[in-house]
Amino acid sequence: MTFAERLSALCQERGSQLCVGLDPILDRLPGAVRGGDDPVFAFNRAIVDATVDLAPVYKPNLAFYEALGLSGWTSLKRTVEYIGDRAIVLGDAKRGDIGSTATAYASALFEAFDFDACTINVYQGHDAAVPFLRYRDKGVFVLCRTSNKSAPELQDADIDGRPLYERVATRAVEWNEAGNVGLVVGATYPAELAAVRALAPGLPILIPGVGAQGGDAAASARAAAGGPFLISSSRAIIFAGDGEDFAAAARRAALAQREEIAAALAPA
Repeated sequence: MTFAERLSALCQERGSQLCVGLDPILDRLPGAVRGGDDPVFAFNRAIVDATVDLAPVYKPNLAFYEALGLSGWTSLKRTVEYIGDRAIVLGDAKRGDIGSTATAYASALFEAFDFDACTINVYQGHDAAVPFLRYRDKGVFVLCRTSNKSAPELQDADIDGRPLYERVATRAVEWNEAGNVGLVVGATYPAELAAVRALAPGLPILIPGVGAQGGDAAASARAAAGGPFLISSSRAIIFAGDGEDFAAAARRAALAQREEIAAALAPA
């Protein structure tokens, strides 16, 4: 089974294209978890327990763990191990380098932490992707059209009459020999998302930027329809509540997001 097949099977099993971002911010953690020896892991564990039947994918952004030093790495490793094979765990690392450095990054993500997938930056071209693509059973999501406001400064640059992000999409299709390549396209650019889907009809698309960044889940789902995709939401779900019932609040937010996506895809 390829990574894309595994992803599609999980999405179908759970009736969901939802990806929950596990991006803990210490001063926003609820009091219910702050007293323990590892509050970040306790928080993540509660969120996962409350939502795992709704979310085929969890996406820890490594920056939030790196910022905590050694304790953050420990919390991250425990989180990945806790989720295990119940869902796909996507390490949002956005690594981008070449040669031995890229090889070390790939080894760290896929061996030391045992992520099922990761995000990478391929500004250096194919050389930046090769060390990750060698792990043929692991998903490799290539940054294509990101959700931030200044994305057009470089990503819309004209390359032989086409924007650079479209060139990235077509190259990613060519790299997909093992069925393990995906693309990252922000929810804040639905027209560009539709263009990428047309160029890469079979590639999974990870769509961040919903919720706090202003992206529209329903519009994104319609733009990405016709191929596999994931709508990623972090703060809007994991910080939906801050009381004793924070995990239940996260579940309600995840369920609402899943239903919004399903409604957008339903026949008129």
